[in-house]
Amino acid sequence: MNYDAVLSDMVAVARDAGALTLEYFRRFRDIDIGIKGPADFVSDADLESEQLIRKALFSRYPDWSFTGEEFPPVSGTDREHRWLVDPIDGTTNFINGQHYTISIALRRGSQTVCGALYNPVADEMFTAMKGGGAFLNGERLAVSERTEIGLMTIGTGLATRKLTTYPGFYERLASIVGEVGGVRTPGSAANCCAHVAMGRLSGYFEETGFTDTAAGILMVEEAGGVVTDWWGRGPEIYEKTGCLIAANRATHAYLIEKLRAAPIKNETHGKAN
Repeated sequence: MNYDAVLSDMVAVARDAGALTLEYFRRFRDIDIGIKGPADFVSDADLESEQLIRKALFSRYPDWSFTGEEFPPVSGTDREHRWLVDPIDGTTNFINGQHYTISIALRRGSQTVCGALYNPVADEMFTAMKGGGAFLNGERLAVSERTEIGLMTIGTGLATRKLTTYPGFYERLASIVGEVGGVRTPGSAANCCAHVAMGRLSGYFEETGFTDTAAGILMVEEAGGVVTDWWGRGPEIYEKTGCLIAANRATHAYLIEKLRAAPIKNETHGKAN
């Protein structure tokens, strides 16, 4: 199947969701906020964005399955194709007037075949198709060529009280901060992956949800990067656990060295925004 038209539809839907969420974003101080769990927020904008995306994709591809962040998954008659959608990745950012990302990935069986990530605030549309490269607003992307540890810039997310994370996270982070050029916390796993794909970050590690990162992982890989879990294992593991490293080759090797002492995790991750 040729997915060019599908990706074009994904871009259009992401832009529509971006326009909707920007209306809320411009008055972020007035947004009603719900709490799903510790540091796990939801707003009317999350719900409306997912409803818009779901309705638009089902109107075009009614038989495909759908998994989102805010509503129960839908299993279509075509079990081979499934959408993975985060209508606002970085809800904490969003409700505080900071950059966020809309993430749409299409899975065919066990593979992500195309993805679209949209940052409405910056009007940055990242796209990727398996075997076809990764792009930002139509320009081809490539990961950073940084190899010197002191020049690496690494993205991550900070553990919050009561959120699942590994014992010793801050000790490991402190050892990384002391050696690299900089550590950044963009607040959106999808955006972190996009920034690795275009070279703004040389690497990224976090414990997060696969719905957030499915499109971004494809972009990193298509831009020449490496994606594994913290112990060097492949998608059959990190898709379940959420323990992710996405980086250029040199930064990936560095992060594996720093993170592999963590107790090995094989269980499904419970994500938070």
